[in-house]
Amino acid sequence: MNTHSAFAQQFADTFARLDRDNLHLLEQIYSEDLHFSDPLHELHGLSAMRHYCEALYANVSLISFEFQQCHELTQDQAVLRWIMTYQHPRLAGGRPIQVPGCSFIEYHDLRVHRHADYYDAGALLYEHVPLLGRVIRYLKARLI
Repeated sequence: MNTHSAFAQQFADTFARLDRDNLHLLEQIYSEDLHFSDPLHELHGLSAMRHYCEALYANVSLISFEFQQCHELTQDQAVLRWIMTYQHPRLAGGRPIQVPGCSFIEYHDLRVHRHADYYDAGALLYEHVPLLGRVIRYLKARLI
């Protein structure tokens, strides 16, 4: 494994260890000029990412990432496949919710400067809101 694929695996290992008490680890894996995006957010800068993570960990009773695959695309790009498990007291009756997804990262000098997450926002959130969830599940069943 070369340095760059080793970095992508190191990124995954560090990200999987994150919790509300060790968000200082973000500084080890992200650059100051980070651009982060997912289906629900777009953030610019390491400071914005830290605030986002602080709010995220404050609002859930559990969140974890299990990285299943890590593929280097070029010497400074990788794709990581993961399953996120989270628990929120007001969603799904407080039961754990699992959402598969993937991340595309670009890095330079062993810091990620572009991180894009891809996942089903309905499976993450909308399907677990009581009334809205029933409507989304009904529509999905009609489309299949």
